[in-house]
Amino acid sequence: MQTQIIESQLIDDLKKQPNHAAFTILVEKYQERLYWHIRQMVKNHEDTDDVLQNVFIKVHRSIHSFKGDSKLYTWLYRIATNEAITFLNKRAKQYHISSEALQDRLINSLESDLYFEGDEIQIQLQKAIQTLPEKQQTVFRMKYFQDITYEELSEITDTSVGALKSSYHIATKKITDYLKST
Repeated sequence: MQTQIIESQLIDDLKKQPNHAAFTILVEKYQERLYWHIRQMVKNHEDTDDVLQNVFIKVHRSIHSFKGDSKLYTWLYRIATNEAITFLNKRAKQYHISSEALQDRLINSLESDLYFEGDEIQIQLQKAIQTLPEKQQTVFRMKYFQDITYEELSEITDTSVGALKSSYHIATKKITDYLKST
């Protein structure tokens, strides 16, 4: 209940023009979680920072349209997910390659990324995730890496809890099969 009161006060403060202090609180509260959510999708640190900046710009510009039908962070995650997908689609068009080819390129560049702290197993996991359809990738990443509940995922993705559970189960099976075969 306390969190809900704080969140509603933050939203009220954000809707007051201009309120830099409230926006600073918003960034401090959600920046790290959104960074890692976006990073799972775009793979590269610099690109993640760019997308994250775009997310907060979009939030700043559209906070007045936030109706409060969902939690603030589910709204933020939805914006972050859409911004990351838009970024990846633009990047694929820029390179004149498919989204799948771009994902392959991004995963292959992880080994030389100074900010990537994973090992060969993490790279194999990223390759396995890449084989999934986009919706399953999103559900898997948010559930596995960020431990978001199915109820929260349902709000973020506008998908039923049952469909999300099924999608996550299928994704984990496909990933397990991929990892066993490599």
